[in-house]
Amino acid sequence: MLGVGLVRGINVGGNARVAKADLAAAFEAAGFDDVVTLLQSGNVVFRCSAAPTAGDAAAITAALSRSSGVEADIVLLPEEDFRRRAAANPLLDVSDDDSRLVVVFLDHELPPELVAPTDEELAPERVRLGDRAVYQWSPLGISKSTVPMAFWRRVGQVATARNQRTVQRLIAELDRRG
Repeated sequence: MLGVGLVRGINVGGNARVAKADLAAAFEAAGFDDVVTLLQSGNVVFRCSAAPTAGDAAAITAALSRSSGVEADIVLLPEEDFRRRAAANPLLDVSDDDSRLVVVFLDHELPPELVAPTDEELAPERVRLGDRAVYQWSPLGISKSTVPMAFWRRVGQVATARNQRTVQRLIAELDRRG
């Protein structure tokens, strides 16, 4: 089976630098095969014999820490879960720029009491909650987002965002290898 690994916060703005070779080696050390990294921001496609687990994520984190000194959270998804969350994006029809449409992938369920800010509160931004995902449209750019930090703290720690352009690149790699 194929899987997707999304490493949080590496190689962004010159912080938490991890070489692609070290990233691939960390996944291989955790027992994954046919590992391919995409772009510089911690995107990995791999083969595995069973659905990846939290233990696998911990093993990758430990291997990355040993090789690069960087400790980073990791969201691991079987291919079908990644594709399902990507396809469920309710803001696909709203976006006119894939670099400003974001999927935040989670390794946990959203708290049941969590409510997304309303369109009126965020205008022109939009946020929608999904199954182990948060979808965000930021027409002015992610760096100018007005989504309150308190909202993101309630979402939970192990969450990592990818813009729609990167999501499509990962899907193309899954298609190529499938």
